Amino acid sequence: MAGGVVFWAWDGAGATPSYAVVGSGPEPDLRAVLEPDTGGGWRVVSERVTVAVSRYGALEVRTPGGTMLRRESPPRWWEPAPVPRAREAADDARSAGSRPAGVAGSDRPGTGGPDGTGTGSVGPEALSGAAGAATRGTRAGSAGAGAGSGGAASGSGGTGAAAGLGVGPMGPVGFGGRWGVRSEVPADARFFGLGGRAAGPRLRDGAYRLWNTDPKGGFGPGVDPLYLTMPVQMVVADAGTHLVFHDNSWDGRVVLREGEEGVGSGPDRPGASDLRMEGGPLRCWVLVGTPARVLQGWSGLTGGAAVPPEWALGYQHARWGFGSAAEVRRVVAGYAARGLALSAVHLDIDHYDGHRVFTVDEERFPDLPGLARELREQGVRLVSIVDPAVKAGDALHAAGLTVGSGGAFVRDARGREVRGEVWPGECVYPDFTDPEVREWWGGLYEERLGQGFSGFWHDMNEPVSFAAFGDTTLPRSARHAMDGAGGDHREGHNVYALGMARAGWEGLVRLRPTERPFLFSRSGWAGMQRYGGTWSGDVETSWEGLRASLALVIGLGLCGVPYSGPDVGGFGGSPSPELYVRWLQLGAYLPLFRTHSAIWAGRREPWEFGPAVEEQARAVMAERERLRPYFVTLAHMARRTGAPYVRPVWWGAPEDRRLRDCEDAFLLGDALLVAPVLERGADRRAVRLPRGRWYDTATGAAYEGPGQILLDAPQGRIPVLARAGALLPVRSATGGGVELEVWAPARGRTGGGVVVRDPGPGFGAGRVERYTSRWAGDAVVVEDEAGAPVAGVVVRGL
Repeated sequence: MAGGVVFWAWDGAGATPSYAVVGSGPEPDLRAVLEPDTGGGWRVVSERVTVAVSRYGALEVRTPGGTMLRRESPPRWWEPAPVPRAREAADDARSAGSRPAGVAGSDRPGTGGPDGTGTGSVGPEALSGAAGAATRGTRAGSAGAGAGSGGAASGSGGTGAAAGLGVGPMGPVGFGGRWGVRSEVPADARFFGLGGRAAGPRLRDGAYRLWNTDPKGGFGPGVDPLYLTMPVQMVVADAGTHLVFHDNSWDGRVVLREGEEGVGSGPDRPGASDLRMEGGPLRCWVLVGTPARVLQGWSGLTGGAAVPPEWALGYQHARWGFGSAAEVRRVVAGYAARGLALSAVHLDIDHYDGHRVFTVDEERFPDLPGLARELREQGVRLVSIVDPAVKAGDALHAAGLTVGSGGAFVRDARGREVRGEVWPGECVYPDFTDPEVREWWGGLYEERLGQGFSGFWHDMNEPVSFAAFGDTTLPRSARHAMDGAGGDHREGHNVYALGMARAGWEGLVRLRPTERPFLFSRSGWAGMQRYGGTWSGDVETSWEGLRASLALVIGLGLCGVPYSGPDVGGFGGSPSPELYVRWLQLGAYLPLFRTHSAIWAGRREPWEFGPAVEEQARAVMAERERLRPYFVTLAHMARRTGAPYVRPVWWGAPEDRRLRDCEDAFLLGDALLVAPVLERGADRRAVRLPRGRWYDTATGAAYEGPGQILLDAPQGRIPVLARAGALLPVRSATGGGVELEVWAPARGRTGGGVVVRDPGPGFGAGRVERYTSRWAGDAVVVEDEAGAPVAGVVVRGL
């Protein structure tokens, strides 16, 4: 353990190799002490956390003062996960045939069934502490690793498959069995995370599957799972905050139950989390501390977030169904004629020739590079969709067959290509768990760059097949390289999109080493922030879809993915003017601000909703442009510290139970509190404030927190409040440069802020400037780190 970070594992699993953990993982804290605990157990004591291990194998994570944060019961193993035999696996590549039964039983001591019956597990097999001592047993398992803080180098990241002890007929020896583990948390705790969950951000009682899934159409809060799942939970309680990550990419299920505090002298019922996995290693990371410290440790463990280019923090327009270069020009001209800010236009699959990836329909787009240059001169970039499926029999398929010794594509156990049905027709799938395939695929982006594209969005990469193999994905018997370890789709499915993102990112860095890539992906896994961000996918056009959009962004940020956003207006329907404006108002304060819609859906250009909506949209987009320098700072700070742009309102006060239960507002960095309108017909809304003074940015009125206030929210605006003393960079209304804006601190108090100047399109860290705000007589002054006054600061809230 180190710095509030703890690792433990069973049955010889190590911390690496891992698709999530960067490099070889953190170094142990040599200052931690291993000492006997009560009842014949042991405990490891460090400055920020204590871990106790009973002689029966239960683990307990405690604060330095001894308060329990998490108690994990001894794990249970049962019948190994079935692995299709060779002939059945080959047949399974073209049909949804059932999986044959595997070898029953287990060689582990203390196996039991999924219902917990059986003999139970015995004690932990080894627990290595700072002094190198061990508890009971002889096989390797470890607790006591640490994580550094701050960002890691983009594009590095974990390579390799899940740790194993060798490969046998049941898959990796020692990791073939199904297993489950039950955890308890304090009765007042709240659960967050598990990737992108439409029902969040607070995860209530229920089952949550860990299997990246295309929900086959629009989704709202009741649909689960979605495109991006992760075995990452953040748990927030009075006693403290912790993040837990079970580093296992197999299919699984988490059943959550919130606790209940006893009435009077009655006992508390603790909260519970039951995790059941279909196979793979049982290894776990726990990070303890404040929310900011926890995510800083998570960033150090899994890699710093990619910083998008500055233009990708502006407003972007996408549509499935642009149809032609002429239509793109018409839409861009519409924004320009009305003075509406536009940073990028996204082309969907309809710009491809027959929906085939890395092609162009030259009849509809006869000079795509010329169109890109023309738009670039107007300050608008082109962004291309990229799907992983390759049409069987075309030139790209033939090229892929020459990659490595066995070709680039996923095969079955008999060596035959696994084929599915996607937009181009019958398709094959690159195996992104093979380093040679990733290098080949990354080189293909040269064609996209040559066509003038500046950014890329990965779609359909769960991966999806319309010809279902049970699921709408590849058969579970499909074989993957798993970076040399070998495995099948049960292990490779959830990291498929992560490998594709890595391939694209590393290819773009090789092709244009002086420019930060812009890449975001519909699917992914833990660590995907190293290569870019994500978006909501096909969120339904409804008020419920609007609410789900916010839940997804907050939840993903707490899993370490800070850059995300929804399809503004929803994907598949025609929003009312009111719903469209409310969605636009929310999107303007989210990292990825993009409208997008299906080919059959209503238009998303603001002027299509009438003059009143156009004027309201103009104000929304102008404010986003004004705040773009602030978003640049948030992007660089996310990489440096792991802190998401969008944070729950309890971020700075997780002990405040009322804030923990607030799900309809959020903090944008440290400076702003945003309260979107999520209900039809509402023109006022309640806003719960954290401690301190807050200013309504529209009226300048000051309010004191903690507490709840009622604010006007006419259709033209939503409540946005600024923290007293906060300083943030904004775009000047006169020259277009960056100026500093400060909100007056309360009398007798000081404030301040951090500004990161973007270094340009490259990979520079950006210049960090720190400022302090205070009262000097009857004026508010701002000083730099040296204590020198700063001129030209706009002071608000006086």
